[in-house]
Amino acid sequence: MISIGQIAFISILSHLIFIYLTWRVMLKMNFDPIIRKGHQKEGRIFLLFLSIVIGTGVSSFVLDILQWSRDLTYLF
Repeated sequence: MISIGQIAFISILSHLIFIYLTWRVMLKMNFDPIIRKGHQKEGRIFLLFLSIVIGTGVSSFVLDILQWSRDLTYLF
């Protein structure tokens, strides 16, 4: 059985990894036509927030799938 502390550590690590991966992917994309000239700082902050939202969502999805697959043992 996994303890609550281990689950918390895995969840934090998963969220940080997926946020980082999303940030790296978003940096490779060309958002220059969307961001107005002179507002690059605000554009970067927006991309950071968008990375947090997307990365957290993907991480939650993966963690839910893992939890549900562990709970399948109670089906039989």
